[in-house]
Amino acid sequence: MTQNFSNSISNSDESNETTLTHLNAAGEANMVDVSPKTPTVRHAVAAGRVRMLPETLATIQAGNAPKGDVLATARLAGIMAAKQTSQLIPLCHPLPLQKIKVHIDPDPQLPGYQIRAEVKTKAETGVEMEALTAVAIAALTLYDMAKALEKSIQIENIHLVSKTGGKSGDYQRDEG
Repeated sequence: MTQNFSNSISNSDESNETTLTHLNAAGEANMVDVSPKTPTVRHAVAAGRVRMLPETLATIQAGNAPKGDVLATARLAGIMAAKQTSQLIPLCHPLPLQKIKVHIDPDPQLPGYQIRAEVKTKAETGVEMEALTAVAIAALTLYDMAKALEKSIQIENIHLVSKTGGKSGDYQRDEG
């Protein structure tokens, strides 16, 4: 039995309709045609954290991890991942990224690391997925580089912090 889907749904919170742009009339996933859009500057920031034992944090900070420089490797992996997002996530467009920054900062109170990625482009679509992918892969790489020290490391709270540009406007996460 085939179900016929409409390309829009009614949004009960607003009087206008919300378009499901990634579904065709048959309800199948498809890549959105962004060619009619005007390229604009797009910027996104994502964050996450990696929680570990204080001893693991101290070993990484001292530069004594068995696999080498944990933070440099994780930072580089995050940058590389942002550039590969469209190959990892099926409906993402390949984008010309002009800026990718990945920050990995120790947080003794956690204990562990806070990861933050910033991505910027001038394109027809946004870079939220690229920023989120950078954080996720940096966190996974940190885990991989430190798993010989501790298997119970936790990756937590990966989220979009902010985004600017595009038709949907700006977004800033309420951290309260």
